Amino acid sequence: MGRVFLVELGGRAYRCSFCDSPLALADDILSRSFNCRQGRAYLFNNVVNITLGAEEERLMLSGMHTVEDVYCCCCGQMLGWKYVAAHDKNQKYKEGKFVLERWTIAEEIAQDFNLDAQPGSSDAEA
Repeated sequence: MGRVFLVELGGRAYRCSFCDSPLALADDILSRSFNCRQGRAYLFNNVVNITLGAEEERLMLSGMHTVEDVYCCCCGQMLGWKYVAAHDKNQKYKEGKFVLERWTIAEEIAQDFNLDAQPGSSDAEA
């Protein structure tokens, strides 16, 4: 196996909760209302630092889809799936999109915030 080169993301991002690899920008979330076997999931327009499994037909709550499982390229953890094809015309908007299960990702805290800041008093207080 060769060396793994990670794509770094600028801005608010989601990371693999197992190895901390950057996965997707918060701006790329299309929906936070997806559900999966283990609970909630997010639909993303774009995801990086992943590998894809083999295409397979899978019966989902919304019907039959052709999907590829999504794995973290660093630690190999299964993160969710990619919609390759939807068999129902009402589900075509999902094609090419990624679902990441919420329990497998962590939201990165922006470095712009000063978490050590103490609440100060205002000038109006005596």
